[in-house]
Amino acid sequence: MRALTWQGPRKVEVTDVPDPGIQQPTDAVVRVTSTAICGSDLHLYDVLAPYLSPGDVLGHEFMGVVEAVGDDVGDLEVGDRVVVPFNISCGRCWMCRNGLQSQCETTQVTSQGKGAALFGYTSLYGSVPGGQAEYVRVPEAQYGPIKLPGEGPDERYLYLSDVLPTAWQAVRYADVAQGSTVVVLGLGPIGLMAARIARHLGAGRVIGVDLVPERLRAAQEHGAETLDIRAVDDVPAAVLEATSGRGADSVIDAVGMEAHGNPVVEQVIKGVGLLPDAAARAAMERVGVDRLQALHSAMHCARRGGTVSVIGVYGGMADPMPMLVMFDKQLTIRMGQANVRRWTDEILDVLRRDDDVLGVETLATHRWPLSRAAEAYPMFRAKQDGCVKVVLHPDGAGG
Repeated sequence: MRALTWQGPRKVEVTDVPDPGIQQPTDAVVRVTSTAICGSDLHLYDVLAPYLSPGDVLGHEFMGVVEAVGDDVGDLEVGDRVVVPFNISCGRCWMCRNGLQSQCETTQVTSQGKGAALFGYTSLYGSVPGGQAEYVRVPEAQYGPIKLPGEGPDERYLYLSDVLPTAWQAVRYADVAQGSTVVVLGLGPIGLMAARIARHLGAGRVIGVDLVPERLRAAQEHGAETLDIRAVDDVPAAVLEATSGRGADSVIDAVGMEAHGNPVVEQVIKGVGLLPDAAARAAMERVGVDRLQALHSAMHCARRGGTVSVIGVYGGMADPMPMLVMFDKQLTIRMGQANVRRWTDEILDVLRRDDDVLGVETLATHRWPLSRAAEAYPMFRAKQDGCVKVVLHPDGAGG
């Protein structure tokens, strides 16, 4: 089959790889009809190269049709249309039963000291082949895949794999209350969806912060106020001014460790990437290499006693934190990988409505065949051609 594979820092290619098959009784094989490129995939493109090997299949946002099943997959059947969560969880262990599926004790990558295995996301998370491919082996298929109606466009449901539950958790973790003020830092796909969900769940004001015109417009179209970083010297000061000096009740950091946009950090990470793998991993794990401007800004945007929800991915092990600000302001801080299956029932209730309440069917700006995936990565990274979200279709697949 054909799949998008990592070949080196900033180098990905669509290549031939072995077809997946059933390895365990709880496995299924899914024929992919739609798959997407996530902002987290850009971390693989740049920052997390030391944890990848040439030929690794990328991608963790995908959906399709079940082609084969093992003997212990519950009521999942060949022919079912499903969307697959990006984290692999069993549904049986203590963590899963308590709504922490991203920490699943069955699939935890204990050799790396990490939580649940993830599709297409480095040796840190199990080196499980990902979804930017024609077919995918899906472990723990008795629990993970979410059955979908047989009709309707893929993009009504595709983002249940990651974008929607990640943004939903960001809002829930932010303790958004009726009539409250929410600031969303970063208006990529996760930030845009978090802004829409915050409005849907009752926020009185949502203020989105970014510098990309297309993203700012997309936030405004769904009722958010916006702050353009290019026109604002001090984001926390602008938020304080907009909230009569108090600050936001809730702040969502949807930026994470993006190095692009920060030349100093980007050069540090490039330097790390030139080291031998063992030395590069040690540097990643012992040096503060993250771009922390957004996270620190979130602390200053929040009101005293407010909540900061961190959903952007960070990877440094020694990042400096403004402990005095955090303590003095009595901030509540919540973070972590999305516990996808914890939120899917709530989200499905919204998606099943006739109207596209969250605008999921218009989130993608580019829809390309999988064969062009290698072109899409640099375009998405550079935010060229108004690119906000890329959806890929294996050649000949529907969507």
